Amino acid sequence: MKGPRDRLPLTHLSADGAAKMVDASGKPETVREAVASGVVTLRAEVLAVLLQNELPKGEALATARIAGIQAAKRTAEWIPLCHPLPLDWVDVQFDPRPSGSLRIVCTARTSAKTGVEMEALTGVAAAALTVYDMAKSADKSITIGPIRLERKTGGKSGDYSRGGPAEV
Repeated sequence: MKGPRDRLPLTHLSADGAAKMVDASGKPETVREAVASGVVTLRAEVLAVLLQNELPKGEALATARIAGIQAAKRTAEWIPLCHPLPLDWVDVQFDPRPSGSLRIVCTARTSAKTGVEMEALTGVAAAALTVYDMAKSADKSITIGPIRLERKTGGKSGDYSRGGPAEV
């Protein structure tokens, strides 16, 4: 019987099953971009206070934006087998929803030998966790997720687009 390792090439495992970093030295540098999104759900009245910068801890979105950018730049320190990348641009945007949720979108761009999907996803995760930290005193029921890749361009595997809005 064939298992998953027989069907998919697992690039981060050696022949004997040990974790390894992929050797990207032979790959050409190309412009690569990834967009990830995530949702933070909180009580509508807490979201309103957050948007008015009236939380006890201060400006949640400004703090979360910086956290997302900083985390994207340091993804290789968070994710053990990621390559450290020279990011050319990282952007974090917030889209409040009437349902009491906040959509976070992180875009990362580089000219490198490997993609920036993990950087965009890490940026969203850090921004979402920062929103949680800034608002937790007002709402202990905050939830985070889903966090997902929306699209990517560049690289050998080609472009990808999920299509449709993030779940809210």
